[in-house]
Amino acid sequence: MADIEQWLIRVSGVVQGVGYRPFVHTLATSLDLTGWVLNDTLGVQTEVCGAPDTLAAFTTALKDRAPLLARVDEVRVERRTPRPGTKPPAGFEIRESRRTGRANTIVAPDSHVCDDCLREVFDPADRRHRYPFSNCTHCGPRYSLIKALPYDREQTTMAVFVMCEDCRAEYVDPADRRYHAQPTACPRCGPQVTLSGPEGVLAGAEEALTRTTRALAEGKIVAVKSVGGFHLAVNARDAAAVARLRTRKKRDSKPFAVMTAGLAEAARIARITDAEQELLRSPARPIVLLRKLPGALPEEVAPRNPNLGVMLPSAPLHHLLLDRPGLDVLVMTSGNISGHPIAYRNEDALAQLFEVADLVLHHDRDIHVRVDDSVVRSSVHPALDEPVVTFLRRSRGYAPYPVKVDDICGPVIAYGAELKTTVALGDGNEVYVSQHIGDLKNDETYASHREAAAHLCELYELKPRHAACDLHPAFRARVLAGTDRPDDVVEVQHHHAHMASCMAENRLSGPTIGVVFDGAGYGEDGTIWGGEFLVGDFTAVRRAAHLRAIPLLGGDKAVAEPVRTGYALALQALDTPERAVAAFPALEVLDERKRTVFATMAARGIQAPPVSSMGRLFDGVAALLGVCAYAEYEAHGPIELEGLLDRDLTLTAPYAFGVDTGGDADVLDPRPVVRAIAADLSRGTAVADISRRFHSAVVDMVVKRCTALRERTGIRQVVLSGGVFLNEFLQVNCLVELRRAGFDAHAHRLVPTNDGGIALGQVMVANARLRDTPTPA
Repeated sequence: MADIEQWLIRVSGVVQGVGYRPFVHTLATSLDLTGWVLNDTLGVQTEVCGAPDTLAAFTTALKDRAPLLARVDEVRVERRTPRPGTKPPAGFEIRESRRTGRANTIVAPDSHVCDDCLREVFDPADRRHRYPFSNCTHCGPRYSLIKALPYDREQTTMAVFVMCEDCRAEYVDPADRRYHAQPTACPRCGPQVTLSGPEGVLAGAEEALTRTTRALAEGKIVAVKSVGGFHLAVNARDAAAVARLRTRKKRDSKPFAVMTAGLAEAARIARITDAEQELLRSPARPIVLLRKLPGALPEEVAPRNPNLGVMLPSAPLHHLLLDRPGLDVLVMTSGNISGHPIAYRNEDALAQLFEVADLVLHHDRDIHVRVDDSVVRSSVHPALDEPVVTFLRRSRGYAPYPVKVDDICGPVIAYGAELKTTVALGDGNEVYVSQHIGDLKNDETYASHREAAAHLCELYELKPRHAACDLHPAFRARVLAGTDRPDDVVEVQHHHAHMASCMAENRLSGPTIGVVFDGAGYGEDGTIWGGEFLVGDFTAVRRAAHLRAIPLLGGDKAVAEPVRTGYALALQALDTPERAVAAFPALEVLDERKRTVFATMAARGIQAPPVSSMGRLFDGVAALLGVCAYAEYEAHGPIELEGLLDRDLTLTAPYAFGVDTGGDADVLDPRPVVRAIAADLSRGTAVADISRRFHSAVVDMVVKRCTALRERTGIRQVVLSGGVFLNEFLQVNCLVELRRAGFDAHAHRLVPTNDGGIALGQVMVANARLRDTPTPA
């Protein structure tokens, strides 16, 4: 017995609901180790007895050979020597879950269906043949079903389904891949699909699937209940059907995402790099922005855009819908009516979605948490060692996996921004970032925002003492923070939160230059900012440089009508309405009366608040070039302006911004750029070439301004954040050129650079300020 030791091992990370205990059981048995393993609120705990070298090999394998869906963050070992005379356990057992204080394990995100389950779905001899809800410990829904931790069936929406004998036998067998797979089910005992029309139920089970695929092949629009909510589906090869979906959804131009039957089908409609292929096939199954092949799909799918958002099936139901000749690509867009969050409850879908859909395919496995599709992009550049992966939306497959940070002094909840918002909960060295919630423009999304905040707190059994929110006094997220925690709210300036978010996910600290470009954020001086160079750290920043203000003609109306901003830019640069229109014929869409009224508003500052916004500058340039006078969706003009570059990241001779260094902050003047654009237009320069020069000008201006700030401050650490950096040309080239200029430059990798990442930054700023605040005696 002298060479036998007893080790108590704690494993933390995503280790529940991913087949980790069966993995530990199999591993221990193969090494002739004895003991036990169980789930508790901290993760997985195992006690093993054996020779020290074998125990060491076992411990290493706990991380190196973990199941596909597991993410092992830490393995801690407490070595124990058995008492003299005690015998080691006779075998190795899996014990029942145990409560040990509050939940502190990490909830597994939803995952795609694995190959083993998929083989069963298409095997006529298998009892799960064509069953839309097949899953095992290696795949399937997780976060969208979980009500509380530990992750056991009774804590999920599957609790209402009583397992049949066959499913129960698999569930309790440690050697079976469905051992403790909480959503496990089969056609005898599990959820079922139902097809409904406006008048009521039409079919169920297999007939519902058959009628759905037939309807899609005939050009019908079908609302489909997926893992985290409803999609609106239509045959992507049917131009008339896609156009009909656009009309009904009131979405004339914004690109639709598509789902292909497999990777081979995706390769027939878009170019796919190795890195993009890896993202497409990852367990998260996000929408990946690929470079589309011209003519492969109708232009109606993604008009005037070089990209195509493509995803592979994530659930057995998706594979079954695509299992029909000629139906290999489906448009799969969010199942909602315009301006509202996606429907995820059957009753809401049946009440709302017939405004758009002909049919609704729903089922009785409830979704506890609404979870949209994630959207990512992979960018390559010869000067970069690896692709830059950017989240446009972080949700299904990734939420609520935490971002590792330096220690948080106490539970802090952040309520995010007003658009594309998320909620974040910080505790210890982790910040749990919620799924994408959306724009808080209506009561439904506002309610979803509040539910997400409450769910995160309930899931991790935390009662945050502190809340963080945006500085803007009218933001609904700020109102919610004050309502929920009126006595302890930390207000964080919008662009400081952006900067702190990028610092946090890159594990940076200390003095930093933050280049933050977006559409709008409430500034510390009460004006609207958005083209900012900040210098500071988590605790505080100062505004070191910014874009020269542009009058926002009519306030928010200018966001929907970029031609107003284009006109304002032209007036600033060329002085008179006559010169402005002569230089930019695209402004002729404004009649003479509007031009006169707008010129008066700009000159007198009437309903024309000044904004230092890079997003608005991009809006205005897109309007001046005739790319987009009236926006259908956020960043419509900038997206199509960048689209003219056809994902070619080559820099060209830039226009030059002016600069005024005489005040407290440098002022970057776009008027010389506007005049140079006018000169190029008069020479007949192609709009695509002008777009490239403009984009290159912004890159050049960023590098020059950061260089000037480095000379004054000695700071060489730079972060790029804000929604404008969703622009691939801008993001990648700023990273490359800043690094070439000797900067330690970083962009977002784990959370979106747009307002979806704001909540993370709010947690970090609030935490830093709370640390610096003396505790009352």
